[in-house]
Amino acid sequence: MATSIAGPQKLYLLQLSASTVPVPSGTLEMVLGCYLVETDDERRILIDTGLPPDAPPSPGAPPARDVKTVLEQLGELGLRPADVDMLICTHFDIDHVGYHDAFTNAELIVQRRHYELARSGHPRFAAARTHWDHPALRYRLVDGDTEILPGLTVLETSGHTLGHQSVLIRLPRTGPVLLAIDAVMIGRLFTTDRPAWPADDDADALRASTRKLLDLVEREKVGVVVFGHDGKQWPTLKRAPEYYD
Repeated sequence: MATSIAGPQKLYLLQLSASTVPVPSGTLEMVLGCYLVETDDERRILIDTGLPPDAPPSPGAPPARDVKTVLEQLGELGLRPADVDMLICTHFDIDHVGYHDAFTNAELIVQRRHYELARSGHPRFAAARTHWDHPALRYRLVDGDTEILPGLTVLETSGHTLGHQSVLIRLPRTGPVLLAIDAVMIGRLFTTDRPAWPADDDADALRASTRKLLDLVEREKVGVVVFGHDGKQWPTLKRAPEYYD
């Protein structure tokens, strides 16, 4: 008799910090977060790991509020780094990779093009290289949209940087949840004609990725879209220890 492969059962949103960022029009409320998926056979999949402890402060920005590391967040759920089976690396910007080197038991998933760009010495990813390029880390390179396990798919969404990944998770009760990550940092940018920001590498690719995600939300009837750094949206979402199931 055929046996089914276990899929996602729970999704935790781990808020790591909040901050008020100065912008030309005033200020913008931003959050930094990562995500934990638990499957029904008790595997644990982490998505990103936040800022490293040695990250330099942003010039002119006030200090972040409510700061917790990913290790602290996992600890509050009764978990250690060794309990994480897989780490999905959406991209290697410093605010997403700060504790990758703590997860040496996990298989790390990244887009091949992004990994090769970073390993080539691209200066954008150099500051955190000791965390994402630790010799004990085991990477699995994927090409384009890839189903990692039934109910969990990484989506190639270049534009913010080459080979950026968003993540689609199908949960038993909530249904499809889209983690846009930095393809769409805040909800008001989720439009077909969105502008690029200074941290985005390719405006045309960014808009193409946004249209791809908009089409997916409509086609898959996605009920929850989590924008990567939206300080107005995150307080309205379930955050750990609560979860989506």
